[in-house]
Amino acid sequence: MSRIGRLPVAIPAGVEVKIADGNHVAVKGPKGTLERTLPAEMEIKLEDGHVVVTRPNDLKRMKSLHGLTRSLIHNMVVGVSEGFTKTLEVNGVGYRANKQGNKLVLNLGYSHPVEMEDPEGLESKVDGNKIIVSGIDKEKVGQYAAEIRDKRRPEPYKGKGIKYDYEIIRRKVGKTGKK
Repeated sequence: MSRIGRLPVAIPAGVEVKIADGNHVAVKGPKGTLERTLPAEMEIKLEDGHVVVTRPNDLKRMKSLHGLTRSLIHNMVVGVSEGFTKTLEVNGVGYRANKQGNKLVLNLGYSHPVEMEDPEGLESKVDGNKIIVSGIDKEKVGQYAAEIRDKRRPEPYKGKGIKYDYEIIRRKVGKTGKK
């Protein structure tokens, strides 16, 4: 049995889950609504305040889809009830982040400022040298944070660039001069 797949997904108060034919799951909560069509092979049922995912057989593909399906439903439920956030740090002399309306403006040592527009359903905030990306869809939050980080990845010599708040940059020793 999949250890993750067999766990039931608890539905908190204020969250409504609807399962339509073809495994189309709609989750509605205080923060918004998420919909997703999940693999048709899995059997998704509502049982007394919990969503239970079962698989038809023990083929490798079914085992993989079992845990995935349960995780996707869990992330939808958590997203509409609490939401997701990712925090990035901007490090480097002269590296800055600003917010102009729904645009994120990054000064990262290039000859021009890099402008990024917040995708629909996501919000970014700037707090000093931190950029906080938040939204209800875990996948979109992670993707947008990765796109921001890609504008200037942290380099190993001085540690300049945009990194996740939990990320640790392995530093390298620079060149040594000959005497």
